[in-house]
Amino acid sequence: MIEIHPTAFVSSLADLESSSRGSKIIVGPNVYIDSFVKFKAAGGDGDILIGEGTYINSGCVLYIGNGISIGENVSIAANCVLAPTNHNFESRTTNIQSQGFKNSKGGIWIGDDVWIGSLTTVLDGARIGDGCVVGASSLVRGVLDEFCVYVGNPLRKIARRQ
Repeated sequence: MIEIHPTAFVSSLADLESSSRGSKIIVGPNVYIDSFVKFKAAGGDGDILIGEGTYINSGCVLYIGNGISIGENVSIAANCVLAPTNHNFESRTTNIQSQGFKNSKGGIWIGDDVWIGSLTTVLDGARIGDGCVVGASSLVRGVLDEFCVYVGNPLRKIARRQ
């Protein structure tokens, strides 16, 4: 099920893929989803919930996986990947594609007033606190303290917003 608030804008060049498992994509008021954004139903049965005033720039890919919750007034720059899913790969005698997915680490949760820089990847289990800034090309997993600035791979805290 895909539910788009009447005040939201979704580019005709965006691709919101319906889930065969019954996952929901809920796009809140005044959300802007740019061209070439892809919502992919893969790896789980979570939902994608996008809060009011959020902007998702072109080239981003959001996998439904174990779920993504995005707060209000979040800015996600171009070409980011949100991947709340993990492949099994332990067996050397079975190809990786046949091994399915690992158990959920809890999906992805992004608080309000967050800015995620371009080319950033956010993984299953990530919790990005309110007011965070994540620099371009970062790899996010684990818990990020609210109102802090993080950069890199490995990710490190470099500042606290005043």
